Amino acid sequence: MPASGKRCVAAVCCWSLLLTVLLPVLVLLTPDARFGAALAVQCVVVAHAGTALTRVLTDTSVRLAAFGFWLFTYVWLGLAPLAMLATDTYPLDHRTDDSTAFAAAALTELGLLAYSGGAALAARRAGPSAVLGPLLSRRLAPTPVLLLCGLSLVLAAVMIPLQEGGLPAFFTSREALRQSGAEEDSARALRVWVLSVPAFWALAALTHLPRLPSGDRLLRGLRWMLLPALLALNAVVNNPVSRPRFWAGTVLLALLFSGRRFSGPRAFRAAAAALTAGVLLVFPYSDHFRYDEREAVRVLTLTEQFSTTMDYDAFQQMQTGLDYVRDNGFSPAAALGPVLFMVPRSLWPGKPQTTGIELAQYAGYDFHNLSAPLWIEAYLWGGAPCVVAVFCLLGAAGRRVDGLRARLRGGPGTLAALLVPAVAFYQLVLLRGSLMAVVGPLLLLLAVPLFLTTRAVARPSPARSPARPPARAGHAPTP
Repeated sequence: MPASGKRCVAAVCCWSLLLTVLLPVLVLLTPDARFGAALAVQCVVVAHAGTALTRVLTDTSVRLAAFGFWLFTYVWLGLAPLAMLATDTYPLDHRTDDSTAFAAAALTELGLLAYSGGAALAARRAGPSAVLGPLLSRRLAPTPVLLLCGLSLVLAAVMIPLQEGGLPAFFTSREALRQSGAEEDSARALRVWVLSVPAFWALAALTHLPRLPSGDRLLRGLRWMLLPALLALNAVVNNPVSRPRFWAGTVLLALLFSGRRFSGPRAFRAAAAALTAGVLLVFPYSDHFRYDEREAVRVLTLTEQFSTTMDYDAFQQMQTGLDYVRDNGFSPAAALGPVLFMVPRSLWPGKPQTTGIELAQYAGYDFHNLSAPLWIEAYLWGGAPCVVAVFCLLGAAGRRVDGLRARLRGGPGTLAALLVPAVAFYQLVLLRGSLMAVVGPLLLLLAVPLFLTTRAVARPSPARSPARPPARAGHAPTP
């Protein structure tokens, strides 16, 4: 990248050509492609998301929150729906008409426009934030970090043997867990999250704990003692075999992108480009260990991957949600579900159902572990105005967070260096939904690091010498 800080024109042209022309054309190159109004709107969505992702991948600053948002949008709500609409092939059984498909594509673009508008408004008001600034500038403290490391290991020693199946259960495929009913056991899920989130933060904080100015021989020794144990613990409780791939990916990518080596723009661009290629080429085959009976890996074209794999059910679930609203109306009370998710149903009989499960039951599916993208969640609450409000706020928050992380990049052990990468990649889970199912782990993800950090001490400004009185006329100044 040039020293002047301008974008590399060659990189912009290459990424634009790849994301907005070559990949969409590759998806549309099918013998029986169907063209219509919905496909035309979806081409606009792909162009919008591809252009925005190009801007992030060629930016002279690190924009992790924007990268997570546009990567999800480009793949799951850009290329995947393009393949579905072109081939009229969907991964699930519920089918809608062309008008609903058109409305789903238009709703996607409405959310993207609102997100871009919110980010642009936040960029124009780039001053310091009275809330986010002091929060993200907090620094890791050795004592809480070491206490969390010890607590994570103690919890693992106590809770893993008490889990049904013990240690081998953490390497059991998700298909076997679902068939046994363990995956739908909310108490078991809570216990697993209580193990996995603190274990992740203990490892991340220990590796980023800054050196003490007075010497840290003891701290260095404790670090090297705890590091192998925490690596082994995370390999158990955060592995991609029994845990969702989105969460296992969040752990791995947060540890990678929080490192100082990847905090600079050049390294970020290289790593983000590799991750984009991995999501497009490797992610569809990453569920190989999800099943007990593993078939031979069969290489599919991009169009076949996007239109036949249930990993890309987001757009079809949006269509199902639009049909649901047409038949049942809006559900403003459903917005209280993610906010009050901790209230048990015994105390709240009318507690809203998880949106993904609600849509799966409406469509008549036996399998309820389906997504509910944030677009359709917000639409169920109150229609298009809710979609605009939610995504405008999300765009503004992402832009502010990225800007604050860039300002705090030089300081070691800041909360921004750890929390922003974790939230940026967990954002893929948040966008995919269902919101009510992911807000609990998100709360843990946000709360745990607050107890590991202390308020940053403001550096004292250099003392100024007292102002000298002005010299009187006719007299030499006092030496």
